[in-house]
Amino acid sequence: MTRKKRLGRGLEALLSAVDEPVSIGSTVAQETTTVVDDDHENRPQVYSSDPADDLLRLSVYEIDENPFQPRRDFSEPEIASLAESLKDHDLLQPILVRVVNGRHQLISGERRLRAAIQAGWSTIPARVREADDRLVAELAIVENLQREDLNPIEKGLSFRRYLDEHGSTQEDLAQRLKIDRSTIANSMRLLELPRKVQQALSDSEISAGHARALLPLGDELAQIEMCETIKEHGLSVRDTERTVAERIRREDGESMAFKKSSKRNRNYQIEALEKEFKLALGTAVQIRPGRNGRGSLVIHFKNQEEFDRLRDLMSSDSSVNRVA
Repeated sequence: MTRKKRLGRGLEALLSAVDEPVSIGSTVAQETTTVVDDDHENRPQVYSSDPADDLLRLSVYEIDENPFQPRRDFSEPEIASLAESLKDHDLLQPILVRVVNGRHQLISGERRLRAAIQAGWSTIPARVREADDRLVAELAIVENLQREDLNPIEKGLSFRRYLDEHGSTQEDLAQRLKIDRSTIANSMRLLELPRKVQQALSDSEISAGHARALLPLGDELAQIEMCETIKEHGLSVRDTERTVAERIRREDGESMAFKKSSKRNRNYQIEALEKEFKLALGTAVQIRPGRNGRGSLVIHFKNQEEFDRLRDLMSSDSSVNRVA
């Protein structure tokens, strides 16, 4: 199966920075259940190993979950199907774990682990890697991106959590994951939508394209109302974009009529430019002309997240060219 180009080298790129796997011939041989020492109760339980490989067989009930797993929902039919496949064909790819506080903690392969438990397995093949929290978070994100396991909201949340916890920029994260920065920015922008709209997106009642088309509305009630219209009438993304643009033009026209008496010298070209900026940036914009060709451009934002989103958007060459 061919990976999408935008994902770059993905897991392989990240794993290249990880230390070599634990040696089975020396280290693990000393940690099997046949060895007894003063500290054996604090060691990870290892049931068997193959000296010719770097594989372990670990108890499925003694592997801690990945605290950085961005995926919230796992399809039960999908897990059941994989469990049946394990019974017939065994596991083609082992899970990946690390040792934390004397226990094995999952890095990647949660679907496989869940399916193994459902299939009745008591142990599962695993490889051990040395990895810090930051690398584990990156591996979890990339694994889900490559398999397209995350819905758009889960994807945005995983990016935001990473940036918050590691003090990273979108550009830095994009370089580390080998993906486009726009992928991160566009995903996080969806988190600005009302929770009701986010839930509709998570439940696949609307698409990410629909959700992005709602952003220029700005007002939460208007976004929720338009979301309900999309679901009720089955609007396409193109129809939604057209409807949103018409609504913005209508509301701007009504606003202009209301303020006409106090803005007699308002230039129609400036009104048109403000609408163009609003559609491009997804927020209210005011152009205040001065004398001799001078003036000011006022861009409104409602919180820090929207400010960061606008800053990233306007720092993109493609975005600036689109507005210009």
